[in-house]
Amino acid sequence: MAIDATALAGTTTGDARVPAVPAPPAAPAAPAAPAAPAARPTLDQDVLAELYRLHGGYLLRAMLRVTSGDRGKAEDIVQETLLRAWQNPAAVQRGPEHSRPWLFTVARRIAIDHYRMQAARAQEVADETPEDHAGAHDPYDEVLVAQDMAVAMAELQPHHRDVLVQLHMKGRSMVEVAQVLGVPVGTVKSRSFYAVRALRPILEARGMAWAG
Repeated sequence: MAIDATALAGTTTGDARVPAVPAPPAAPAAPAAPAAPAARPTLDQDVLAELYRLHGGYLLRAMLRVTSGDRGKAEDIVQETLLRAWQNPAAVQRGPEHSRPWLFTVARRIAIDHYRMQAARAQEVADETPEDHAGAHDPYDEVLVAQDMAVAMAELQPHHRDVLVQLHMKGRSMVEVAQVLGVPVGTVKSRSFYAVRALRPILEARGMAWAG
């Protein structure tokens, strides 16, 4: 005789029908552990060491000038600059030998930040409000821009650099420069043209523009 499975859903006790106890629901699957974030790429230690070998002394000398000889502060800026290089390997992917413009730009920005934080602390000590210095002239920017320009011009050929110094930093005329350098006026004009043309890409690599 066939047994109806549905008849087994419960049993009887006298006239009362006792329902079968349902099976407990399956426990939910444990959520998958979140994937660990991918480690951020960093610069190879050998490349970082090469950056320091090629550019560390240059950066330190430059920062000593803009910090008025404060070696501790200059070394802090250089160290922070190299830390950022370590954290941003893509910025120096062209190779350590081509990374000086980027390193100098980073160091310059760090130096500005340090200066402004120091100025802000001095302002707090003096209990001055921000409005007291609204639009105040920031001489540090000028110092750093001048430093940028000096470093950039150091990459020019000497005869091109001499002409630009005479014309744009000493404010001499073409005739006066010709007399100082002992060359014809036409040579001064030619050297000035080619000097500016060579200087533009150097300045652009540092985020600057030629205003001469």
